[in-house]
Parts: sequence; structure tokens; C-alpha cells
Amino acid sequence: MPASSSAAASHRRQARLRREYLYRKSLSTKESSSYEAKRRIRDALSQGKSLPTELRASYDKLKQDIDHEDAKHEANTSHVDDEYGDAGWTDPRVCVTTSRSPSSRLKQFAKEVKLLIPNSTRVNRGSQRVDELVDDCKTSDFTDLVVVQETRGEPDGLIVCHLPLGPTAYFTLNGAVLRHDLDGGAAPMSEAYPHLILNQFNSELGKRVGNILKCLFPIPKVDTRRIVTFSNDNDHISFRHHVYSKEGNSEDKVTLYEVGPRFEMRLYQIKLGTLEMKDAETEYVLRPYMNTASKKKAL
Repeated sequence: MPASSSAAASHRRQARLRREYLYRKSLSTKESSSYEAKRRIRDALSQGKSLPTELRASYDKLKQDIDHEDAKHEANTSHVDDEYGDAGWTDPRVCVTTSRSPSSRLKQFAKEVKLLIPNSTRVNRGSQRVDELVDDCKTSDFTDLVVVQETRGEPDGLIVCHLPLGPTAYFTLNGAVLRHDLDGGAAPMSEAYPHLILNQFNSELGKRVGNILKCLFPIPKVDTRRIVTFSNDNDHISFRHHVYSKEGNSEDKVTLYEVGPRFEMRLYQIKLGTLEMKDAETEYVLRPYMNTASKKKAL
């Protein structure tokens, strides 16, 4: 098949998948109300109470649905389940790249991000447009695209785009310290799959952000000694990367060694689509200039 025909077929397939995903997402509100009605019926039957008055007319149909549901389908689902439905079954494959015309410092930062995320590949951006970059990643079966950005040589932006349907999370970066800039030097970079610590991601949005970050990393072995930490404090996420060692057989004496890099992140937008979709629905956007912005904690 000619390359042009193959590319056209790939575009049609991606468009079809996107339409199917948007249709399933449009049904989520209706399915949530049905799930709540069935939950109330289950509770009434299990506790021997009378049925709620507003559910008696639809009891026969809902009871039939309940009888045909198994453990997997009785739980409520959402568009998040479609986006990350296969998370954990296969290891993620991540493409790491930069904005156009990167400085030497940004190139070095991208290299360290590539070493940080297992199963990742660093790609030179060149003159590729965003839509070409996303299409190439989909064709190569990458599960995520990570783009690092800069201002005057200082890394100040991080974009995490889940493929092929989204979402896309946008973060600001500040205080980036590369490995060779760490005080006392950095510990050797381990290639083991790391344990993840997601601290203080308590709200629904926080769990959503934690899920986006978590799905960049494969499932580690139990005895791995590499740790990646995302710690939220007042909507500012601190990133740290360590390895540890135990002294003898003692469980209490543990020594941490910072591997780097380190940086601070802040979420400012989540879009329900991939990076090239300018008309994608916005799930969350930071509004720091509202009167109540200083009082609210999003994550």
C-alpha cells in the first residue's frame, strides 16, 4: 500500500476512534444517573427497606439490569476509563521531545527526563509541526507524548499528552535543577522501574492529575530501590528522584541519595483531547486572578 494511502487510513481510524470516544463521553451523565438509581435499589433490597417512591415505576427494568451485571460492570464508569482503560496491562511507551530550536540546557533537561521515565525515547523535534509530531507518535504506538519547553534557556513548561485520545495536561515549571547542578553531585542513574509516591492529591482533580502522571511509569518490582516523588503543597507539585540503600538488615536505617533532576510544577490546564486539537473541550483551567483564587485548593 502506498505511504499516502496508509497515512489516510490511519487518519480515518483516529477520527473514528475520536468520534466513538466523544459519543461514549456524552452518555456518561445518563449512565451516572442510572448507576445511582441501581445503587439505591441494591441498598434497599440488602437492608430490607421499602423502595424509594420515585424508583418504583422503573424498578422492573432496573432490577433486570442489576441481575445481568457482573462485578466489573456494576461499578460506575466514565470517560477516564476509556482513556486509561489498558493502564497496567502493558508498559507505557513515552516519546520525549522539546519545543523548536531548543537551547543546550533544554536538550540536556530532555535527556534527563528521558532517563527518568522508563521505556521512553527522546526524539529531536527539528521543524516538525505539532500535528505531524502527534501523528508520528500515534503511528509508532507511543502511549504518551511529553514536551518540555523553555524561556531564554530555562525550562519552564511541561506538556503530558496521552495517546491516542487524550487528555493533555499542561504544567508550568520553575526551579529546575539538572543532575550535574546538584550539591555534592548526583547519584548514578538507575534503570529500574521506580516506585511512585503521590502525596496530597486528595481532590477529584488531584486524583485525575495523579493518574495522568502515574500512567507515564510502568509497574515496578517490589524490591526496587528507586523512588520518584510528586508531592503537592497548595497546588504546587514538587518533583524529586531518589535511590535508597539499607544498612545491613535493618529496616530502620535507610540512606537516601538524590539522583535528580528536581523541579517544581503547577498545573494550569487539562484538555480532553490530544495536543494538536485546538477545539478540544477544556476540563480544567487555572484562574489565578479571581477574587477567591487564593482561598481555593484545586488538587
